[in-house]
Amino acid sequence: MSIVPDTKDWTWVLEKPCPECGFDASTVVSEDLSGLIHENTTAWFSALDDPEAGVRPSPEVWSPLEYACHVRDVHLVFGERVRRMLEEDNPQFPNWDQDVTAIEERYAEQDPAQVSNELVEMAGEVAMRYAGVHGRQWERPGRRSNGSVFTVASIGRYHLHDVVHHLNDIGQA
Repeated sequence: MSIVPDTKDWTWVLEKPCPECGFDASTVVSEDLSGLIHENTTAWFSALDDPEAGVRPSPEVWSPLEYACHVRDVHLVFGERVRRMLEEDNPQFPNWDQDVTAIEERYAEQDPAQVSNELVEMAGEVAMRYAGVHGRQWERPGRRSNGSVFTVASIGRYHLHDVVHHLNDIGQA
């Protein structure tokens, strides 16, 4: 059995706590995003050090390795989106199909040690981007291809939910 694509619109997590992972975006202070991204990254080390990191708990659920690859790529995608929001006026982001990326990039076959290093690198880059945001820059807008409008602050909280939620998915919350 293969993974069932996630087609839900998760933007509601900006308005109410996530019942699955407990994350509450309303409690996140924008200026804390950088540190919270760094903090989240350290929890992935033990998951990727596990010799069973590449084993799926069931055929339709990603392994910790696959989730870590996804989180690495989430940092990359959100880093680019925030960069565009800071440099362009109201950019529209191309659609990103995480399930297609997982297949094309062969998440299940990647080396956990390399993924760990890349996850730290991508998290560090996006954390530095958030750390460089000041004042009214937090309110600069951008749009997803489905029309959802974000500010730098709200996309940061949405981004943080994604990586926190996936730690919950692998039992590391």
